[in-house]
Amino acid sequence: MLEPSSPRKFRLFAIVAAAALIVLGVLFYQSLSGKTTIPDVTFTNLKGEKISAQSLRGKVVMVNFWATSCSTCVAEMPKMISTYNQYHNQGLEYVAVAMSYDPANYVLNYAETRQLPFQVALDVDGKLAQAFGEVKMTPTTFVIDKQGNILKRYLGEPSFDELHGILEKALKA
Repeated sequence: MLEPSSPRKFRLFAIVAAAALIVLGVLFYQSLSGKTTIPDVTFTNLKGEKISAQSLRGKVVMVNFWATSCSTCVAEMPKMISTYNQYHNQGLEYVAVAMSYDPANYVLNYAETRQLPFQVALDVDGKLAQAFGEVKMTPTTFVIDKQGNILKRYLGEPSFDELHGILEKALKA
């Protein structure tokens, strides 16, 4: 058995070992809880108004990455509008984030002609998609609880029955 050459080295080793165990414990706990929080971002809507992630705390939020050129996005949009209309008065907020490659005038035209009732934001430089975990596929929808925890990430069109169940539970919490 190797013995430390001095009590000072032993104390230093013990402190480093304890710190390492604490860090590992915290990481292990976080992996078990499985909770990822909304990134600290600011959305800019079509009117140029800023919406910070912090301002959405205390609300259940859906963040939907989409594009006007995405046929699945266009097909799911009436159901997204219906979902928003159904739950907005209970506290649901919704931000539809147009991908960076989507021309702003196409997004504006789509939002106006479809009378989208929720916030529509532009991700001009792709930083929002990057902050949400390198979103590349559209549609990608995040459901976020009142504390800012991401409850669900949908790739493609969600199961709306499941989505509504998650929203109802989160809105009651």
